[in-house]
Amino acid sequence: MLEKSLEVKGTKCMSADLDGNLDDKLDSKVESKLESKLESKPDLAEITQALNSEKFGDRIKAINQLRTIDPAVAFQLIAPLCDDPNTRVRYAAVSQIATLGAQDPAIAYQLLSASLGDPEPDVQAAAADSLAALKLTDALDDLQELYETTPEWLVQMSIVACLGEMGDRRAFELLKSALSSDNSLIAVAAIGSLGELKDERAIPLLLPYADDPDWQIRHRLAQALGHFATRSEAIQCLQKLAQDPSPLVAETAQHYI
Repeated sequence: MLEKSLEVKGTKCMSADLDGNLDDKLDSKVESKLESKLESKPDLAEITQALNSEKFGDRIKAINQLRTIDPAVAFQLIAPLCDDPNTRVRYAAVSQIATLGAQDPAIAYQLLSASLGDPEPDVQAAAADSLAALKLTDALDDLQELYETTPEWLVQMSIVACLGEMGDRRAFELLKSALSSDNSLIAVAAIGSLGELKDERAIPLLLPYADDPDWQIRHRLAQALGHFATRSEAIQCLQKLAQDPSPLVAETAQHYI
């Protein structure tokens, strides 16, 4: 009995030793990973150097790393890159102004308004998105002019989509005209933005889309009418859409009733 007791105790001790060693190894790995992360985090000098690199890939990487530093400093560093010779760098910089621009809205407005005139449609679209995110409504005239003059549907769609987010009711007429666009993506974006704008003049314009054969348009309509759920006309249309053959349309409409 004594021998068996000793054997059991010995086994338990060995198990405890193994568990202890395993815990030590796990702790060591965690510490190693933490140290690695701390060591790999770039400092301000490294980011600044990379932003001035001749390699555009380094500049793009540095733009992403700006998220790790003081936003006020990051905004100052990113501003010149909105005019970078490389399209991808300009796009990355203009896109990030959507968050960093809050540090100085006046300067952000200047940078983004200039980017609306960029030769690349992707950069123009990113500028429109950033203007909307910052709700810089002073850019409304510039956005309308670009919408009416650009041949690029992507830019037009970005402008239409951003006008709802801006929430400036002066955009109503532009969105009304966008409903009649030959491009269905632009028309769908206009339906959504008219809802976000919450201008009740939009209700009679939106109601006919309840019978559109495209379920995606009916789905966007249900979302848009959700912004007018206190109006009887909108409620009646939502009740109709709640019986839609498309489960997603019906579910969305039911959510607002």
